[in-house]
Amino acid sequence: MNNSRIPGWWLGLSGLAGLLVLWWLGVKVFGEADGLSARFSLAATASSLWELLGRSELYLHIAVSLKRIFVGLFLALLVGVPLGLLVGSSRNLEAATTPAFQFLRMISPLSWMPIVVMLMGVGDQPIYFLLAFAAVWPIMLNTAAGVRQLDPRWLQLSKSLSATRWETLRRVVIPGVVGHVLTGVRLAIGILWIVLVPCEMLGVSAGLGYYILDTRDRLAYSELMAMVVVIGLLGFALDAFARWVHQRWVHGG
Repeated sequence: MNNSRIPGWWLGLSGLAGLLVLWWLGVKVFGEADGLSARFSLAATASSLWELLGRSELYLHIAVSLKRIFVGLFLALLVGVPLGLLVGSSRNLEAATTPAFQFLRMISPLSWMPIVVMLMGVGDQPIYFLLAFAAVWPIMLNTAAGVRQLDPRWLQLSKSLSATRWETLRRVVIPGVVGHVLTGVRLAIGILWIVLVPCEMLGVSAGLGYYILDTRDRLAYSELMAMVVVIGLLGFALDAFARWVHQRWVHGG
């Protein structure tokens, strides 16, 4: 019996090829050859994408969006990791805060958009708040889970060696939860990338979300589809990078 396996990268490419075939079929079957749907075709999108890649303005919008992602993620880490350490280390605090946190977590970040704009105005500040609000929950929950799963023998050893709370936190707790924090970061990046585009429709003048609206207003539909592809590729790359960092940490190099 042949136990040879098909390489994973080949299966992945096959899945992407199947997605492209479905795209082509969707336009071919449900659209008209000379109608509006032709602007969303695979060929028209590829042509616009090639043209976009030669424009410097595309890279400006990408840089602005990535900056917002990293600022939002940084703010979420500043809040989520300390909260996760506190909640994970105290059952009473966990019981007291879980209902409130679960209530807030279930509110879509986009629901806050009108309120945040009224309070902060338009620009980067409301985007940073919404992104941080979206990203803080997976980071906090995974950090708390990491604290609860720490080997109690390590904590007992730290106590027997008369380590202070700060030394225990720095040498035992934080190294023990980094893998969980990285898992939370990966989940947060996926959420951030989804929330980013509608957030960038809040009256800003740069970013991928803004550029999507700009292409729509100019009726440049093939260019719009090309931007959708760019957003997907960038999100895929961010997730792959986060997964690589997590695997490097977990497997020790």
